[in-house]
Order: sequence, then C-alpha cells, then structure tokens
Amino acid sequence: MCTNFTPTKRTQWVKENLGVDLPTGYLDKTYPGYAAPLVVKSHQSGRVACGLARFGLIPGWAKDDKISRNTYNARSETAPEKPSYRAAWGRRQYGLVLVENFFEPSYESGKAVRWRIGLASGDPFGIACLWDRWLDPSSGELVVSFSMLTVNADEHPVMSQFHKAGDEKRTPVIIAPAFHDAWIGADQQRAAELMTWSHMPELTASPAPR
Repeated sequence: MCTNFTPTKRTQWVKENLGVDLPTGYLDKTYPGYAAPLVVKSHQSGRVACGLARFGLIPGWAKDDKISRNTYNARSETAPEKPSYRAAWGRRQYGLVLVENFFEPSYESGKAVRWRIGLASGDPFGIACLWDRWLDPSSGELVVSFSMLTVNADEHPVMSQFHKAGDEKRTPVIIAPAFHDAWIGADQQRAAELMTWSHMPELTASPAPR
C-alpha cells in the first residue's frame, strides 16, 4: 500500500501535459491527511482543474474524518461496490494526483527497507485516484480528498518485489500521459478498462532509507 509520495512541483511539465497550473502551499512529502495536487475534470463543462486535496478519501456520509486513516488506497477491483468509494466511482469522480515518486517497503533483507519508485524517464507522473467532497460538521469546511487506485502487481517487473513474502503485490495505477484525458473524463466502463499496469510507463526503483 502506498502511504508516502513526493508531489511534483514541476509547473512546466504539468502545464504542457495537462494544461493546468499547479496550486501552492503543499509540503515536499505527502502522507495520509496531507494535501497534494489533484487534477479533475468537470463532466458538465469539460473544464480541467488542479487544486489541493487531502490524501485519504472521506466519503460524503462520514461523520468525521477518521475514516481517512484507512482510505488512502482503494482496490480497483472492489471500489465500485465498497461503501467508501462507490458514490465517487458512480459519479465518475476520477482524478490524477501528480507526483515525482512514491515509496514502498522491500523485505529482501529480512526487514523493511524503504525504496523510492519513479519513472525510468525521470518525468513526473499522474496516479489514478477517486475523489470526493465532505462537509466537516464541526467547522463547515468543504474538504476534497482522494484515494489512490491500485491493481494486482504479482507479475509486474518492478512492483512485484515489494511488501512481505506471501502478501499480494499491489501497485498504484500510473496513467500514461496519452491516457490522462481519457481517465479524468472516463465513463465507468472506460475507467475499469484503464485499471491495469499494462499501459504504465517503465518504472525504476532504488533504496531510499530515511
């Protein structure tokens, strides 16, 4: 499960590839509960926008934000039916969180060692997300939050090496630039078709202990 990533701050790449401006005011490392840049598209107007959203999806029906401690990753196979995600999936609230890299634990040495995963090209990239809006009853704040979508990675040449032996291997779904618009504007069938690592760009990984 991805719990930590580096949000991109490369404004030119974002403008050239997605036609939007990056927001400001986010940290260099993101953990659940932190804000990061998320790209979304209005299905009514077709407008693409990028703003800050909290890592860890809070469904609209939640009484408080504690649920976000367990909703930062969503299994794409079950997201359309899970209570936390099915409304966002049904409303086609598909987004891209824009990152430089993300981190996963390798247990090849017998203990957890943090590794950094990024594109072999060195470019930033967009990870497929579901997003939702939640009105905080205590403050009246409207909170936008997201969960990364994941798929099985047992056969992935890079992502299959992470997590404990015997555990299912998973990877966040990286959306190749050619499919950015297709993803954020997808209907449910097209979104399901894109939930695969077969179109993902080549990845590279290296140890990155804290």
